[in-house]
Amino acid sequence: MCEVALGRVGIQQRVLPDYRVPFFDMLAAACPRGLSVFAGQPRPEEAVVSAAGLHVARYAAARNRHFLSPRSPFYFCWQENLLDWLEDWQPEALIVEANPRYRSTPAAVRWMHARRRPVIGWGLGAPAARGPLGRWRARAWPPFLRQFDALIAYSPRGAEEYRAYGFPAERVFVAPNAVAPRPTAPPPPRSCDSSAAATVLFVGRLQARKRVDVLLRACASLPPELQPRLIVVGDGPERETLQRLAQAVYRCAEFPGAHTGSRLEPYFAAADVFVLPGTGGLAVQQAMAHALPVIVGRGDGTQDYLVRPENGWRIPDGDLPALVETLRTALSDKPRLRRMGEASYRIVAEEINLENMVSVFLQALMACSPCS
Repeated sequence: MCEVALGRVGIQQRVLPDYRVPFFDMLAAACPRGLSVFAGQPRPEEAVVSAAGLHVARYAAARNRHFLSPRSPFYFCWQENLLDWLEDWQPEALIVEANPRYRSTPAAVRWMHARRRPVIGWGLGAPAARGPLGRWRARAWPPFLRQFDALIAYSPRGAEEYRAYGFPAERVFVAPNAVAPRPTAPPPPRSCDSSAAATVLFVGRLQARKRVDVLLRACASLPPELQPRLIVVGDGPERETLQRLAQAVYRCAEFPGAHTGSRLEPYFAAADVFVLPGTGGLAVQQAMAHALPVIVGRGDGTQDYLVRPENGWRIPDGDLPALVETLRTALSDKPRLRRMGEASYRIVAEEINLENMVSVFLQALMACSPCS
């Protein structure tokens, strides 16, 4: 690839979550003329763990102005110093979040296009709009998407949604959402002994949308011979509430607190299956890298490509009967869990990892470059 094709790159984000640092630094290492990430702070109630900075990529602080709560359908964000950053950094290609609720983005697109520089949108997709504003949002998506020179979707579902609104298929790229590099360590050894109680693991921030409450109730609803040891690793606003619920419905649950990095290794090694009954869940890929089968909520589609019949189950978010039945199926056959764990390891080793995600971003940048 030529340095002209892969020139100075800018990336706009509303916020800079801690889990994105490895990706941006890996992408920056592949950009010979540098990469700058422009991002601001979330609202306090969002419970987003923001990164203090970057190691390889440059970090530029955005002045975010939030209007209403991000949970509100009327929420929008204005980044008031976005054009100042563009003037200072002078990116030769710009990647922005493809979210129409970020109202300063169109001005950045116009700034780039006035200088004949490409802009790539990156997002979850363009899901079917619901509610009283549904028709208006459906009409707003096509002109919003047309301003971009290419689009990068988190998942095949998101890519199909972009194409359904008329965006040219050859300019839509799929970069499955990854948070970890290819695993280098072999899968930990695990016994197939069905006489020992299984261990179910959850890792993540303890907040309502993760639906750990449903996981506690599901474990309590299993037949006594299948009830597992449940380990809930993490901290957050719901921890005390969940511990009280565990005392009432499932005393086998353990809450060791928040752990990261190497301190998570013993928990992944001891588990038989990883469960996330709600939305989000960046630890799913970590669990798969430790050869664990996974049970996840369907969420926004980003898990569709990650969790397949050969390595896990996808259930409706927070659906107690579905989770009980899935756990019953999973915990009744340890040899099958081991085979599914092997499939999880293969998927993150060969397909969904930071290296492949960076590769897709580079393809999109090259496709939009003048010398491509």
